Amino acid sequence: MKYSIKLLVCIFAVLNIASANACTNFIVGKNASADGSVLISYAADNYGMYGFLYHRSASKHNKGEFRNVRYWDTNQFLGKIPEAPITYNVVGNINENQVAIAETTFGGREELVDTTATMDYGSMIYIALERSRTAREAIKIMTDLVETYGYNSEGETFTIADKNEAWIMEMVGKGNVEKGAVWVAVRVPDDCICAHANQSRIHKFNMKDKDNVMYAKDVVKFARKQGYFQGKDEDFDFANAYCPATFSGLRFCEARVWSFFNRWSEGMDKYLSYASGQNLNAEPMPLFIKPNKKLSASDVMNSMRDHYEGTPFDTTVDAGSGVYKAPYRPTPLSWKYNGKEYFNERPVSTLQSGFVFVAQLRSALPNAVGGILWFANDDANMVPFAPMYCCMTKSPECFSGKTADAVTFSWKSAFWICNWVSNMVYPRYSMMFGDLEKLRNKLENSYLENQGEIEKEAQRLYQQDSRKAIDFLTNYSDTVAQSMVKQWKKLGEFLVVKYNDQAVKPEKNGRFLRTKEGLGETVVRPGFSEEYKKVIVNETRDKYLVPSK
Repeated sequence: MKYSIKLLVCIFAVLNIASANACTNFIVGKNASADGSVLISYAADNYGMYGFLYHRSASKHNKGEFRNVRYWDTNQFLGKIPEAPITYNVVGNINENQVAIAETTFGGREELVDTTATMDYGSMIYIALERSRTAREAIKIMTDLVETYGYNSEGETFTIADKNEAWIMEMVGKGNVEKGAVWVAVRVPDDCICAHANQSRIHKFNMKDKDNVMYAKDVVKFARKQGYFQGKDEDFDFANAYCPATFSGLRFCEARVWSFFNRWSEGMDKYLSYASGQNLNAEPMPLFIKPNKKLSASDVMNSMRDHYEGTPFDTTVDAGSGVYKAPYRPTPLSWKYNGKEYFNERPVSTLQSGFVFVAQLRSALPNAVGGILWFANDDANMVPFAPMYCCMTKSPECFSGKTADAVTFSWKSAFWICNWVSNMVYPRYSMMFGDLEKLRNKLENSYLENQGEIEKEAQRLYQQDSRKAIDFLTNYSDTVAQSMVKQWKKLGEFLVVKYNDQAVKPEKNGRFLRTKEGLGETVVRPGFSEEYKKVIVNETRDKYLVPSK
């Protein structure tokens, strides 16, 4: 997500902004997945946003009918464009044809933003979902839109996938120089995984590979004209021309890609100097790699929960994690002390997620059954992913944007209930997270375990009447969502009681223990961990030492 134009212009001047505009995408080709799915993930990360599950029904439109285009992040009116004769059902970031689109903002050169254009990145995503049957068709729609109406956004990396293939596309505007945008799209090999996280990742590309590479006809010419590139066409590097590496672009962005690759492949240590931002001229990471195992949807979900555990960027191993070893840090990313500027790590899993998803796209099943948006409101680490089928005719009330907004709390809103629970756990993470994790895994695993039976029944109904299957899956997704929220509210109530006043009430299997007289059992007062005792004593020395008798 995005607001700032200067996301990656300098090392520290924009660190406080970069934290608010950061998203993460992971991509898994169909031969790199455990079940032949194409898998993509997305975290919509932006402080202050209200996350909800978008829904727009399929429709037919009359000639002369127009739709309003509003900037996705600000709701600012940008203009009108003609409606397509037919638009498809869209649930979140997936449509009924199993086309799914996600994004991360890399910013790029600030002079290339055209604030007068009609088409912003977010509107372009959802318009393409409404109009496309395949990933390739979505790419053409998106690039045609910006060519016709101009591009009113910063540099973006898009994940564009369908049930057969996945693409990564990068796009940058032309500023006030020309209308439109320059762009490159590269197909992710079926046996590979890919990732992007707010830094341009497409470097050199094969201009002769028409099957797996698409690009704007003037992508090199425009760079030359602007003075961004000199040399032969075959040596052209998109990222170096339009989004040169900076410390922030590597340490806060490429490090997330590195961690995902490192989780599923060997030999990534050679890229540490690059991913850490220590050497801007080091060899960049490959655009995609072959994983050491085939990934499941669950593997991708858990990858979205990453805090760099066990890596040089681990956020849980120093005093910054606090008394309760939280893998999170206060915002903004940068902070000053004694006239010097410091920074926090920016892992995949972060406080600022409005929603997250893993899209599962499967060619072996009818579209209505094969496409799932595993959806969660809040930080992926703190909530279970629930299955929302691409054929759904409505968004569950708790996931919709109808019950609340960013400044209106509601007990009917999954966003607010999930955030209420998360924000209890964040300050006392090591003490409380285990209870949350237990329920999170129980629910998520039950959805995954039930998936086969649910889809077996859906296919049976589909053979009778596709409408019956759609109604069945709509009702199932709605039931899962409402049940999840109900149980999450109970979890919050349980945590309030169990951890009241930083003590711990004894319980067994979720039931609090009582004395034979009927009162609550004596609470446990855990105090400081041995690690944090050392921190306090080292800092305060004998200030709190009890005098010897």
